[in-house]
Amino acid sequence: MEKELYVYIKASQRKGTLYIGVTSDLIKRVWQHKSNVIEGFTDRYKIHGLVYYEKHENSYSAIQRERRLKEWQRKWKLELIESTNPDWRDLYDEII
Repeated sequence: MEKELYVYIKASQRKGTLYIGVTSDLIKRVWQHKSNVIEGFTDRYKIHGLVYYEKHENSYSAIQRERRLKEWQRKWKLELIESTNPDWRDLYDEII
């Protein structure tokens, strides 16, 4: 049986710079982004707010979804976020 995986979107601010990722440990990964433990894009652009996530039952579907979301137009990504999180709340406190 495979682990559950999560596809997530983080934002620097409301309608700001977006980052899309996939992980098997959402809490740990979001904490790493928030704490700037891993240098890179999210650290450089101060992308700390978890604004969207979805659970997948297998790695194939999670990775495919991540790839598709990265290809989406920005407008579609913003609409996806606002469909479940219209106030752009940081969802980190809800998952811990």
